[in-house]
Amino acid sequence: MEARLQRRVQRYGWDRAETYEEDWRAAIAPAHDRLLARAALAPGERVLDVACGTGLLSLRAAALVRPGGSVTAVDLSDRMVERTRERAAAAGVPGLELRSMDAEQLDFADSSFDVVLNGLGLMYSPDPDAALREARRVLRPGGRAAIAVWGERRACAWHPVFSIVETRLCSEVCPLFFRLGTGDALAACLRRAGFAQVASERVPATMSFASEQHAARAALQGGALALAWSRFDSRTRDEVVREYVAAIAPFRSGEGYELPAEFAVAVGQRPGSRDDSGGGVRCPA
Repeated sequence: MEARLQRRVQRYGWDRAETYEEDWRAAIAPAHDRLLARAALAPGERVLDVACGTGLLSLRAAALVRPGGSVTAVDLSDRMVERTRERAAAAGVPGLELRSMDAEQLDFADSSFDVVLNGLGLMYSPDPDAALREARRVLRPGGRAAIAVWGERRACAWHPVFSIVETRLCSEVCPLFFRLGTGDALAACLRRAGFAQVASERVPATMSFASEQHAARAALQGGALALAWSRFDSRTRDEVVREYVAAIAPFRSGEGYELPAEFAVAVGQRPGSRDDSGGGVRCPA
């Protein structure tokens, strides 16, 4: 898919993902937990959360860098940024800067941040290498990036939903979705972008859904496929749901589903002395 079109699909699609937080918060928590553990945020640090979604990671990061720290959160989707702003206001989180922005074109000066986070957003970038080069640029020397993506396709039991939808669109909806989680791809991407001390790991998880309706809604309306779903007529929607429910039938548990999943998490450091731009940045654990 041509990069400009892919960006439009992602922007408009995530604007329509109305149930994202409700459907996916618990499912992606293991990835966020491990990403934050590897990032080792400390009070006083300046953090950039790229592809912030509804702020699930941003708000947690804001608590970890107090006192004296700050979090800037950006997302391609205006609606996601708006939701993060609403959640931050409701939770009384001060000092959270929010902006609509493309991960491949960050509108920040060089060496602006101590840490860059990207929790399950990099696989949506048309050019993930460019997105990581931008992350490296806005980090000060010695700063670190912590990235999480979905893991191997075969380890994520909900993966059939993509082929089910794509057969009705005659195009790849998310061409990079599992590619970065394959083998050493994420770590290699960080190294190509100029990061050093790169380390990666796999994080197994189980995603629980209370019913087939909940499982189908999460896969089709609450995430990357929301734009495609919005364009299907009622007959097509019924067909897609039936096929998806049949595909995940082996993982039924009572009235609900327990779907195996996997994440890949990697960290890397921008080379250079921690004293080059003020010091104080620690290497990832």
